[in-house]
Amino acid sequence: MKIGIDASRAFQKDRTGIEEYSYQVIKHLVDKLDGHQVVLYTRNVKRETHNDKKFPGDLEIPDGWKVKVINFPRFWTQMGLSWEMLARPVDVLFIPAHTVPIIHPRNTIVTIHGLEYEIMPKAYSFWQRFYMCVSIRSSCRWAKKIIAVSKNTKRDLMELYKVPEDKIEVIYEGVNRETHNVKRETQELSIASGFKPYLLFVGRIEKRKNIEGIIEAYKILKEKYNISHSLVLAGKPGYGYKSIKQQAVSSKYKEEIIETGYITDEGKYSLLKNADVFLFPSFYEGFGLPVLEAQSVGVPVVTSNISSMPEVGGDSVAYCTPSEPVSIADAAYKLISNNEFRDGIIKKGRENVKKFSWDKCAEEIAKLLK
Repeated sequence: MKIGIDASRAFQKDRTGIEEYSYQVIKHLVDKLDGHQVVLYTRNVKRETHNDKKFPGDLEIPDGWKVKVINFPRFWTQMGLSWEMLARPVDVLFIPAHTVPIIHPRNTIVTIHGLEYEIMPKAYSFWQRFYMCVSIRSSCRWAKKIIAVSKNTKRDLMELYKVPEDKIEVIYEGVNRETHNVKRETQELSIASGFKPYLLFVGRIEKRKNIEGIIEAYKILKEKYNISHSLVLAGKPGYGYKSIKQQAVSSKYKEEIIETGYITDEGKYSLLKNADVFLFPSFYEGFGLPVLEAQSVGVPVVTSNISSMPEVGGDSVAYCTPSEPVSIADAAYKLISNNEFRDGIIKKGRENVKKFSWDKCAEEIAKLLK
């Protein structure tokens, strides 16, 4: 059987959420599709970043696998990948990130990571909402099977897009525990040691992630509880960044609010490992992988009591109401001030992480592909 996989996001150098999902799933599928021919489709990237036997990240691909570069600078999926499906069809096509090409095999499987743009339209630009609505609705119609990354996302697909329940398979994401053992001679190590103690957020600096709520909660923690911590915001700017930046620079505590910009995977874990509390009070998440990443290095988490967060966090996190900064602040302070509560959350977090692995995720996806 010939299996095609859209690897266009996995080949990107600076991977974030969906890109990391694509990379990790493909990496862990390598030993699970024995006996099948696999084609990884990617965009036109520099030759030194890949060849027929090397995947970015030094991942060796086995015999029977190959990388196929599709040279389409615009509309890569709907024109480039569609043409490839027409000219050289496959038996099964796997799309790890939302968008199914208009020309596709009957056996097409797509992963839907969330419908946040439907739940929180004001956190996206008009064109972002339009593109995602059209492409994801179409993908849901065209795909034979849909992978939802959480039960919450499955419910959203059924309620908002009327997708039949038997068409959806819930397969949880994993967490990369290998990264913690990598030798880290990175700038982020020295940065992390430069502003201890600190509270940390990692992710895109945008409205949906509730960064404004975090900054307001930080002000409450300073004034109500007199904490000595800095606040570190690590990640690329996203939609609504201008107003977030204005709030940060207008704060009386602006000198203690640090932005790192994009950080490498190693840098991310260095920052996580050295944080006192990880703040993730997002307004809506399809899954919420950063919660697990923090727990995997023994950092207690404050996260939202809505969307997929209770499903991912269980009883191993401190919950807050994301629309109420005082709730975020109180949950964070309890972790800072109550050692017994903090130690219990850390212990539960380490156990919670064991439920999620990329190997298990890929194993379940491989069963669908085969």
